[in-house]
Amino acid sequence: MMPAHFTAGTRINPLRAGIRFVSAVVGPDLRDGSADAPSQRANSGWIAVLCLTTAAALLLVVAGHAAGRRGYDVAPPLFWSGVVLLVAPTSLRIAWPTTARGERLFLLFLLAEALFYCKNVYSPTSFSGYDEVLHWIAAEDLIMARRLFLSNPLFSIGPTYPALEILTTAIADLTGLPLFVAGTLLLAILKGTFIGALFLFLESIAGSPRISAIACLAYMGCSTFFLFDSSFSYGSLGIVLCVLTFAVEAASKDLVGRPRLKSLGLIALLLASLAVTHHLSAAFAAIYFGALAALEALRRHDPLRIKTSTAVGLAAILAIALPSLWVQARGIPLTGYLGPVIESGLDTLLRNILGAPTRWEHLGTPDKALYMRLTTLLALLLVALGLATGFFRSLAMAAPSGAQSGWRSIQDILERRWRDSRLVLLSLLAFGLPVSVAFRWTGAGWEVGNRMGTFVFIAVGLVVAVSIVRFWQGRTPRGWRRIAPAVALVIIVLGGVASSTINPIHGRYRVAADQASIEPMGIETARWAKEWLGAGNRFTTDRINRLLLAGYGRQDVRATIVEGVDPARIFEAETLGPDEFWALARSEIDFLLIDLRLTTAPPVLGFYFQPWEARQGAPLSGAALLKFNDVKGVTRIYDNGWIVIYDVRGLHENL
Repeated sequence: MMPAHFTAGTRINPLRAGIRFVSAVVGPDLRDGSADAPSQRANSGWIAVLCLTTAAALLLVVAGHAAGRRGYDVAPPLFWSGVVLLVAPTSLRIAWPTTARGERLFLLFLLAEALFYCKNVYSPTSFSGYDEVLHWIAAEDLIMARRLFLSNPLFSIGPTYPALEILTTAIADLTGLPLFVAGTLLLAILKGTFIGALFLFLESIAGSPRISAIACLAYMGCSTFFLFDSSFSYGSLGIVLCVLTFAVEAASKDLVGRPRLKSLGLIALLLASLAVTHHLSAAFAAIYFGALAALEALRRHDPLRIKTSTAVGLAAILAIALPSLWVQARGIPLTGYLGPVIESGLDTLLRNILGAPTRWEHLGTPDKALYMRLTTLLALLLVALGLATGFFRSLAMAAPSGAQSGWRSIQDILERRWRDSRLVLLSLLAFGLPVSVAFRWTGAGWEVGNRMGTFVFIAVGLVVAVSIVRFWQGRTPRGWRRIAPAVALVIIVLGGVASSTINPIHGRYRVAADQASIEPMGIETARWAKEWLGAGNRFTTDRINRLLLAGYGRQDVRATIVEGVDPARIFEAETLGPDEFWALARSEIDFLLIDLRLTTAPPVLGFYFQPWEARQGAPLSGAALLKFNDVKGVTRIYDNGWIVIYDVRGLHENL
């Protein structure tokens, strides 16, 4: 028999029913009161089992890399089965409602360091990422010259932010370790510090270890967590200092008097360190503290508002002033460095929205396995679902204690009544995710979107965690509510690994593919140049070999022949025209390095020499690269079958 409200002549209003359903799903209702179950003790049995599982998973990952180096088809199944075995059981235990706080924190450290190992075992004896080699060169310069701010033609802005190199060389000097080992040790410490600081930061504003742990787990789904923020790069140190500053400020929000002044002193020290570490991390800290100060100024009906606003305002002034002073003091051309990247990204995004052609549309998308694309897409959809069901609930958590139920809490937020501006700010910052994803869909804007994701995902992780705890699971979930959200988190983390790179498995050489192009043949050629030609010779070549010559060969590499003439113009032409000949003859270039492997395939990233080169994606011909054999005054001094070095100093003598 049907219930009475479906009978007695009452007609169902589908629109009203739909609105109620949507309101129940995305609305601000905080079910079950407290987010955490009663306090539990850490389960040492589970910890031991998961440690053994992690060890087995890492063995599979190593086997996958070994198979990939030999070109075996079994490499992807081995690698990805290891990653799944690593992520799935640990994530399930972290997200389990009754897991103890200490156990969650330990497992977060375990998972973060295990993922760092997966990244590092790709190249266990040397740095392999493009940015990593750039910073390794800067560290080598520092440890050899014992002076800061040495010029780097491949990375002009890098020497003006030397904090990473200072820390690495300090560890190397104190311990006697090689730079690579010292850098890897530093990165392992930074990865653990980041997870600990992020957990404490989110716990202090959400008031729940469970929400904080799940938010940290969701953050591992960020496309930069697995690879970019685990690389030997100033951004890896910058994001750690950034989150440490947020954690200290949030933990000290209720302090008064002398303890508050001490916390401000620590915040000032961290912000000063951040100012000389990484420009984008310092900019995000300035945005965060500036927006937080604005929200504190807007907040009403809080007797402690004035003291809190003053402290946050001082932090905001420091966050804005210190990086600006550093830029002015060192004369850093930050606008010229970041401006073109941001401008081209915005231009390409707007043109794509309007359907207009762009200069990047012919670049194409690097080839990527279908299962990796599908995993990334599914993870993105799950994150979007978490944002939809968690946004208003996150805002409701910031409402006054007596109004954390129903839409009344959102009304209080709109009337500028909230108890914690940090929750409001992070909830709003989660809207940056669609913007970063939109940028990542464009060729020119990919770098902008990728960098945005590092910071935006702090807010995204919190909102997704609130969605899981306050809507999908609740305080005491049963049945599918226990398992499904945890499985979704596993997919999100796997999506972060899949979206971090074209191929995380160490395979054979690929043309113009950054870390997949750094291999023994190019390294040995660079070392030969250092041993037989000496250091400091002026070389020009393609983008990857420039990096190897500068790092392993200690050569003076040049990104241009003369002003206005790029290497692409010299190398790509079938014949050496008069203009190119005279440009090369009157230049300071001593040697040309030709890599004939560039003729075997189109460039994976779309370019051989520079991203703005005219014939992006077009293959090179062997005749074009070997045309220097017939040029008078040019001598071939090295040839290993694939890589050729030409001595062009004879051209200068003929002038």
